[in-house]
Amino acid sequence: MFLSLFDTMTKLAFVCVGNAGRSQMATAFAERKRDKLGLDIEIITGGVDPADSVHEEVIEAMQEIGIDISDRTPRAITPEDIEDVDHVVTMGCSVEQFRPDDWSGDSTTWELSSSDTRDQRDELDRRVKQFFDDLQQRDQV
Repeated sequence: MFLSLFDTMTKLAFVCVGNAGRSQMATAFAERKRDKLGLDIEIITGGVDPADSVHEEVIEAMQEIGIDISDRTPRAITPEDIEDVDHVVTMGCSVEQFRPDDWSGDSTTWELSSSDTRDQRDELDRRVKQFFDDLQQRDQV
């Protein structure tokens, strides 16, 4: 059953350098998917060198598809923030302060081929959906 896997997973983290673009979009998509499925998952996001604000082009790109992230603020993330995280996803940035072996859970790096915000948005949406689908598949085995 789908929900049994998620009963044991409590935290998911999206980490990048500035926490002002890709990680904010991925977090919003994961929150939407979590809420749609009615799951009890904590989703955190942060950057090792957070920007002052979320990039305006990111806010606009997300608003185009009905997701408002205009009230979000980039935040710093520390190793302590992710000590008990089950899955950590980095956004293809150089996040040298965090190595996969520093993290208690699974670590995934998402490299994005395009620098266009809308292409990245669409790719992150696809990857978040795939991430949840993969977790569902693992539970069905």
